[in-house]
Amino acid sequence: MKTAIATDSNSGIFAGEARSLGVHVIPMPVIIEGATYYEGVDLTPQALYQAQLAHRDVSSSQPSPAEVSGLFESLLASGYDEVVYIPMSSGLSGSYQTARMLAEDFGGRVQVVNNHRISVTQRLSVEDALRLRERGCSALKIRETLERTGLDSTILLGVETLEYLKKGGRVTPAAAALGTLLQIKPLLIIKGERLDAFAKVRGSKACRKRLVQEIRKDVDEMKAAGIPITVCVADSLTDEAEREEWKALALETFAGEEICYDPLTCSIGCHAGPGAFGMGVCRRAL
Repeated sequence: MKTAIATDSNSGIFAGEARSLGVHVIPMPVIIEGATYYEGVDLTPQALYQAQLAHRDVSSSQPSPAEVSGLFESLLASGYDEVVYIPMSSGLSGSYQTARMLAEDFGGRVQVVNNHRISVTQRLSVEDALRLRERGCSALKIRETLERTGLDSTILLGVETLEYLKKGGRVTPAAAALGTLLQIKPLLIIKGERLDAFAKVRGSKACRKRLVQEIRKDVDEMKAAGIPITVCVADSLTDEAEREEWKALALETFAGEEICYDPLTCSIGCHAGPGAFGMGVCRRAL
């Protein structure tokens, strides 16, 4: 069986890298002032953050059913026997539900993975899918394996401002105003199907310190249980020196661990805004 591995650009995999990996990617749409742009095609994370800093109206969207169905059709018509599609978490986007419905028209030849992951952790799921394919696993087996291990992943994300969470309806205007006045930095957790508040910390430095401490606990617990892991690092920092400092902190704290870094993808950046910083720990399927 010849199996295609496909995902969306929320994985941080864009067209050029996708070709070298042998992965097929649907770009995620982002709406800026009513105009639609596509991540990795005509929109970079840096351009998104500049639009947000300029207070332009920004929102996330999902690929159209025609795009998703068209990808499945083209892959199966080009010599692949089956397709594994790994969209972003079903709890954070309707992409999974749409793809799952469309897959029903292909008689079991398309397996849509409800992997509960986003951004860097989603990238790792794509890498695991490629390795499972190399081992001769079928599309169904790959989906079952990724879904079985998908929930063993945690991301903590600190945001610089509550403005973008307020725009997305995650916090009320009053709470955002009070948080800004008191310099409250919310620490968010992305685990499974939800983006939730984890802690409220005064100041960015304290928020980063708390974030690293919590991920350190998760890493130690998973390693003690013999679980294969990768530490994930992401951010929407616009200052290059600050970004390098954040990456260096991860390398120092988790020396000896496998570490994967990507800029925060646009689908999450729309809600987190510029200046966000995140780390996570992810169970590998192999």
